Amino acid sequence: MSTNCTCNHCTQDYCASKVSLFSNLNPTQIQEIIKKIQHIDIKKGEIILSEGAVSNRLYIINKGSLKVYNYNKEGKEQIFYILSEGDFLGDLNLFKEDVFEYYAQALEDTYLCTLSRDDFMSILKDNPEINQKILDYAYERITSLEHLIQTLNSKDVNARLASLLINISKHFGITTKEGVEISLPLSREDMANYLGLTRETVSRHLSHLQHDNIIQLIGSKKVVIKNFNELKNLSL
Repeated sequence: MSTNCTCNHCTQDYCASKVSLFSNLNPTQIQEIIKKIQHIDIKKGEIILSEGAVSNRLYIINKGSLKVYNYNKEGKEQIFYILSEGDFLGDLNLFKEDVFEYYAQALEDTYLCTLSRDDFMSILKDNPEINQKILDYAYERITSLEHLIQTLNSKDVNARLASLLINISKHFGITTKEGVEISLPLSREDMANYLGLTRETVSRHLSHLQHDNIIQLIGSKKVVIKNFNELKNLSL
C-alpha cells in the first residue's frame, strides 16, 4: 500500500466530483474537498480494513473494486458487498468511535481517495445536505443485505446464480450487440463465497446456463448475458 499526501486523480475521475456524497456540490466546494483528500494505492488481494480495526477515515473508490466480507462459524468467507468506482465505506464509523466489523479487500489494483474524520466533519458542517446522502446509501446497503439473505435462503442454485449475475451487471455490465457483457470482479471462489456454494457448483451451473444459451462464458473473467429476461425469470 502506498499513500500520497495529495490526490492527483481527483480532478480527472471519481472521488469528489462524481461520488454520490458530493454530487450536488458546486465546483468551488469540490475543489475545497480535493485539497483535503489523500490518495492510497492498493494492490490486488491487499486488505485495507480488518475486523476490529479503528476506522476514522472515509474511503472513496476512485478506480477498482473491493469486497466487504467476514467469516462464518465454520470459518468460511461470506461476502456482503462488492464496491466499485464511486462507492465509499467507513462513513457510518465516522459518526461515533467504533471499530470496523468486516474486512475490505481489493479485488484488483485499486485507487482510494480518503478523508480524515475531522476533515469529513468539517465538510459535513458546511454542507449538511450530505447527511441525507449518507442515509440514502445506508438504506441501499440494508436493502442489498436483505436481498442477499433472500438469495441465500433460496434452495435453487440457478436462482442464486442468476440473482448474482443480474446484480453484478448493474455495476460492471455494458450493453453490446451480443447482450450485457460483464467484466467479473469476482473469481469463481468469490462467487461461491457470496452465494454460500462450492466453487465446483458455481462452475457447473454457469456451464448449464451457457448450454441453455442464457449466458456466454468468455474465459474466467467475462460473461455475456444473452437472454436477460430468462435470467431474470430464473432469479425470481
